[in-house]
Amino acid sequence: MKGPRGWTFRGVSVDAAPGSLVTIEGPSGSGRTCLLLALSGRMKATEGYAEVGGHRLPRGMAAVRRISGLGPVPGVNELDPAFTVAEHLRERALLQRRFDGSPLALLRPRAERAAASRARVEAALATVGLDLATLPKGERTSVRDLERLESLRLSVALALVGRPRLLAVDDMDMKLSDADRTAAWALLRSIAAGGTTVLAVCSEGPGNTTVIRTNEEGAADALAETGRA
Repeated sequence: MKGPRGWTFRGVSVDAAPGSLVTIEGPSGSGRTCLLLALSGRMKATEGYAEVGGHRLPRGMAAVRRISGLGPVPGVNELDPAFTVAEHLRERALLQRRFDGSPLALLRPRAERAAASRARVEAALATVGLDLATLPKGERTSVRDLERLESLRLSVALALVGRPRLLAVDDMDMKLSDADRTAAWALLRSIAAGGTTVLAVCSEGPGNTTVIRTNEEGAADALAETGRA
């Protein structure tokens, strides 16, 4: 991808099987987020191609967006601090029903569709380990009152409501304590173990992942290492 100030990234070559945990590692400003957004169908690359879930980028960006879920990305997909947890979950469920459901699904009784939405939300919350009863005000807790790890779990849960085949998460290690960072990586590993490919941006990953490393100049020649210990 090339921008006004030169190459954001180039020379990226990586092959990841379904259910892989892939980390994009490097310093801030090295093109990590742009690469994340390009591989999840949110930004158009200048040249080259990628294939995600059988869909070729950049031509198939819309198709890749349909099978990918976007976790927290600063400036792109942030939680609204004024919303409660329940409001975020309700909004996501409504969007899922409105835009991702098949035409036949819209013909089902309203009560049946609502029950299906609740089941999706509950399954997503269980997957990320977010128990609403433990929050300060339960589901009425505002996002601004969540701990960083709780906020991350909520963002990932919202993405999982759509049952994506690819989950993209930015700035995994930002503002996390060592214990919370360990818990966050354990969460992403469990999601990957369930068959969802996970793509995560970080300064340095936990090891045993497929690694795409960007350089400090931000004009990358990114390299991939598979199964680094």
